Amino acid sequence: MKYVTDMKAAAGKTVAVDDTILVKGVPATAGSKMLESFVPLFDAEAVTRLQSAGYTVSGKSNVGEFGLDVMGETSYFGPVTGENGSLRGAAAALVADGDADFALCTDLDGAPRRAAAAENIVFIKPTYGTVSRYGVIPCACSGEQIGVMAKTAAGAAELLSVIAGHDDKDGTSLPEKHYDYTASADVSGLRVGVCADYCGRASQETAEKVRAAAASLGVCEDVSDGRLMLARPAWRILLAGETCNNLSRYDGVKFGFRAEGYKNIDELYTMSRTQAFTLLTKMTILYGSDVLSKGRYDTCYDRSLRVRRVLRNAADELFGKYDVLAMPGCSKTAYTAEELGDSIDAVYAESLFTAFASILGLPAVTVGGIQLVADSMNDELLLSAAAALERR
Repeated sequence: MKYVTDMKAAAGKTVAVDDTILVKGVPATAGSKMLESFVPLFDAEAVTRLQSAGYTVSGKSNVGEFGLDVMGETSYFGPVTGENGSLRGAAAALVADGDADFALCTDLDGAPRRAAAAENIVFIKPTYGTVSRYGVIPCACSGEQIGVMAKTAAGAAELLSVIAGHDDKDGTSLPEKHYDYTASADVSGLRVGVCADYCGRASQETAEKVRAAAASLGVCEDVSDGRLMLARPAWRILLAGETCNNLSRYDGVKFGFRAEGYKNIDELYTMSRTQAFTLLTKMTILYGSDVLSKGRYDTCYDRSLRVRRVLRNAADELFGKYDVLAMPGCSKTAYTAEELGDSIDAVYAESLFTAFASILGLPAVTVGGIQLVADSMNDELLLSAAAALERR
């Protein structure tokens, strides 16, 4: 299964929309039993802009529950797998196989970046605030961002130009009204920092890809900054706390799955959430509840906010020396559902490579199975670098 809902689109440029992004009148499940019967009454702003520009939503693509997992393995509707049993991100598979021209995906903890790397296509997570989050089923609002999948960097630039721009309905939206991206800027002589600490924790094949790509882009050198390794634990704490808060709305009362056989309101809450959420989501909620508790807030959540500031300082220093940072987007590009198991350990392991861009809202592009990260508002530079890698 690739589409959760196939809308049998007419001819034209088609866009698959992942199931955490609302399309009016079409079920939006976020890959969860909790929202199996939820049908939104309005479109996400990004969807509205696409349709106004003449693009056609071809269907809703399967996602892991609330986008929290590695590559869709925790979806209530089951994971998407290839002929060899390896996992495939549904949206990435649609684009790679030519069943959709583009895809819109919410990047919460790097799942679309990993999926694009596995399919050898392009995905860009743009600078936080450049694309409206209005109409995204929220989980960790300070880091999640709608991104674009396409077969080429030029295609990603085309679609990103359509959906990016200020939206009054989104309080995190940046003031710039319009953005016009290309993938043809001059990127000769780029200064590239290769994140050696990340490469050392990826497979040899992945690390070699990163180094080869960096060398082909311009002047490159290894970067080893211990502060970058703080991104994963800090982002996991912030993500869990925000997820705990956002998913508290799913209680079996107002909307969503409601368990049967309860005797009082406490049982309704407990049974509905126990039966509807996967283990990974439950663990994230419990961890989030812990780090937000009175005894732990200062030592966990508040400290992670301070680490975010430390990481921002590190980014300022690094991007003063380098135009882009090259790093793995994942430890490897092939996973099986059996290998990932219940996902808890695997998600923590793989978020090492994606947390830095997520916690700081930095733009990141996946191309040729590797990840490039630039400073805020340098999305066009990344797309042009991705196009250069495609040519080489």
